[in-house]
Order: sequence, then structure tokens, then C-alpha cells
Amino acid sequence: MISMPQIQSIRSRRRNGESIASIARSERVSEPTVRKYLRVDDLSARPPVRRRRGSVIDEWLPMIEGMLAEDRETWRKQRHTATRIHERLRDEYGAGVSLSTVTRTVARLRREAAAEREAGFLDLSWHPGECQADFGQVDVRYRGVVTRMRHFVLDFPYSNIGPSQLMPGENAECTCQALRNLFEWLGGVPERIVYDNAAGVGRKWFDGIRLTRLFQAFQAHYGFEYSFCNPYSGHEKGAVEARVGAVRRRLFVPVPGVWSLDSFNLRLPGRCLELGDKDHYRKGESQADLFDEDRKALLPLPAKPFDVVTWTRMKADKYGNVTVQGRHRYAAGPEHAGHEMIVGLRALEVEILDAEGKRVITHPRSYGDKPTDSGDPSSQLGLLCDRPAAWRNSRVRDAMPDPLREWIDAQDEATRRDSLRALLHADGESGWRAAVAGMLEILESTGGADRAGVCLAAARHASGLGPVAYDDPVDLSEYDIAYTKEDE
Repeated sequence: MISMPQIQSIRSRRRNGESIASIARSERVSEPTVRKYLRVDDLSARPPVRRRRGSVIDEWLPMIEGMLAEDRETWRKQRHTATRIHERLRDEYGAGVSLSTVTRTVARLRREAAAEREAGFLDLSWHPGECQADFGQVDVRYRGVVTRMRHFVLDFPYSNIGPSQLMPGENAECTCQALRNLFEWLGGVPERIVYDNAAGVGRKWFDGIRLTRLFQAFQAHYGFEYSFCNPYSGHEKGAVEARVGAVRRRLFVPVPGVWSLDSFNLRLPGRCLELGDKDHYRKGESQADLFDEDRKALLPLPAKPFDVVTWTRMKADKYGNVTVQGRHRYAAGPEHAGHEMIVGLRALEVEILDAEGKRVITHPRSYGDKPTDSGDPSSQLGLLCDRPAAWRNSRVRDAMPDPLREWIDAQDEATRRDSLRALLHADGESGWRAAVAGMLEILESTGGADRAGVCLAAARHASGLGPVAYDDPVDLSEYDIAYTKEDE
């Protein structure tokens, strides 16, 4: 690049009629350079933006961006690394690019995506009758056992009031049942509800939305509008996330005891309303008065309530049980073994009908990753640990094999409590049947029931392994001699 005085000299000489060749020789530049600066009509300073040069990676940018887009819908611990992207480009597309080039490109694209997510926020305006919905996690002492559950909050940003419901899970049945309970408490239906990408409702998938079938029917029944937050845009529903935390801190600390979810949920919305006994943080008006405006804007309830249930057909096994989600077994009875059954999944119950639609039985619905069986009395274990005096009349005692029952009968209250806690711990890790088998094995081999031994034996039974067998009898007398000498 030549200096500004030199450019001025070129333009001045040309205005005086000097030829381009003569100017080039005098200024010691090429003729194209002279022509270039004679054509320029604006010598104002320009921003010093660096021009990105072409790269061999440009051809593969759409593939890389597609992989990173997939990652945003995937568990964070199972996403592409730059090395994995390089391997896929090489193996699947035959790309001849180096790992370092791919690494720099992936880092740049991730920085750009992060910058987009951190852009300025909009100050959203909410109208009466509009609300946001989200789940939070809380611990409750459910029937004597500390259990992680979900509290569903339906927040009205206009009034800053957010009634809540306690649910055992975050599936479609729990979401719709919580909404139905709150609609009936409100006496109407919100005009519009904004959701996160909650599994119980649906997920935003690229340019479309995938809804669960149950929620589609629920929404059509009550007639409200819905929308979803954009990915990575928690600020779009910041009000409900703040309300989720406020409800958790004010109503679930200390950990509350819950025996009946229906009874607890009946009182919970009113307790949430009591939290709004103050002025709105921005409007300066009473939140209770603003909530009255929210209620006036609600749509009317339909004539009949929606039955929140998902029906499916299943075949009972040879014992007459049906299995839900691969790990929760529910008994229909041995007379239904091998028959096709109709199973209704509700938020808190599992209803089983025969093939003709006649009700057979209803069980409490189980949640969690550990295997469960509706015939197991383990639901009483937690409460029994706190009240060991009720042992004699408990279903847990009736379900014990005779040797184990007789041994626990003979123990004092402290030892009985410890043995029941060991059984509870093993049941939580390995399931009821494996826990009982493990405790019986430890009792027969050691004469006691310590927690570590019971849990280890239960885990072995749950995995299908038998007790350790030795070719020759194990002589432990050497240990007795060693410890005896040490004591002396």
C-alpha cells in the first residue's frame, strides 16, 4: 500500500494531463496501481476488518455444523469432540483435512454459538391469563422414606403468583394431571401456556415441535394455546424458574412428610397463594389483586374433566404380571397368565383391564430406576424402620421366609431396627426379592445380618450369581489363633 501523499501526487499529476506511464515511472509504482488509485472516489478511512481467506475446511463446514447441531439435542457427556469430528470427516466423507484445522474450526463455531446464546435479553410483557410452566426437584419424606420428587409450577407472570403440585415423575401423565388439578383449583383454563422442552409435553425439534399424544388430546380438550421456549433461552421463562426456586425454599424446607399425594396437593395451591401476600415487585400493586385479573381472563372449564390416562395393550407373563418401562412389574393374577391385558398408566396408579375392558385390579404406580414388583411389601419398609414396634402386624413380616421371620421376631427393638434398615438399603439397591435372599444367606452363614454383607449378597443375587463356593473347606482357625495371641 502506498502513502497518502503519494496518492495525492498521482491524482494531481493526472489532473494536469500527465500520462499514466509517466506517473508510474516517476512514482515508482506499476501502471495498474496508478489506475487503481485514480478510480477510487472515496479515500475515507474504513474499519480494519480482517478478511477471512478460503480454507480447505470450507467444503466440510455444513457437515461439522450438522454434528454440532445434533450435540445440542444430546446429553452433554455424549457429544462430539473435535477428534471424533475429524475421524468422521475422514472415514465417512473422505475429507483430507488435518486434525488441527478441524480443532480450530470447531472451537470457532462453538464460540460463535455461545455468543449467540449470550445476546441481550428482551424485557417480555405478559398479559392476564398467560402463564409459564416448569418442573423442579424436591425431596419429601414419602411414607417414611426420603424420596426425590418433582414439583410442577404454573406461574402467572402478570401477578407473580405460581400455584404448584407435587408429582412423582416428569412424564406426560404427571404433567397433564398437575395441570388438570390446577385448572380445577383456578376455576378456569389459562389462555396460553409457555413450556420448556419438558418430556411430558413435547420437544422443539429443529423447526417443528413433537408433542406427546396424551398432551395433544389434553390441549384439545381444554382449548388453551401453547408455545415452547427456544433452546438455551432460560431467560424466556425466567419468572417460572424463579418461582420454582421460591416454592422449594418456602414450602419444602424442612423436608415435609407426605403420606397421601392427593391430600398434600389439595392444600398446596392455597399455600402458594399465601406467598403472594405482598406488592408486585415492578407494578407496585397487590399481587392478590393482580391475580384476580388473571383469573377473570381464564377460559371456562369444559363440561367434563379430562381423564388423564395412557392406554396400552400388553401380554401378561406366565405368572400373570405385566411389566411397564422394562422394570416395574404389576400383578394381574395367575388366572390371566399369558393373556392380553389392557394397561392404563395414570400419574399415581396403574389400572389393569382384561381384553374385554373389564377392570381387574389397580396398583399404585412405581417410579425410579430400580426394579419393583407390586407384590413386594417394600413400600412399608421405610415407615417400619421408624416404627419397629409395628413389625408383628406388618406385611413385611408376612412376606418373610420362616427362618428370617423367626430370627427378627427374637431380636430386641434396636437390633430389629438395624436389620430392617439393612433390608431397606439392600432393597433400594437390588430390589425386594434379592434383598430378602441376600439377608437370608448372610443370616445362615454368619448368624447375623450386617448391612454390608446383606447388600453384597443381595447384589450378587440380583445379578444372577450364586454364593462363592470353595473346592476345599475353609479353615479359619489360624485367624482365631492370631487374634487370640494379639489379645493376650
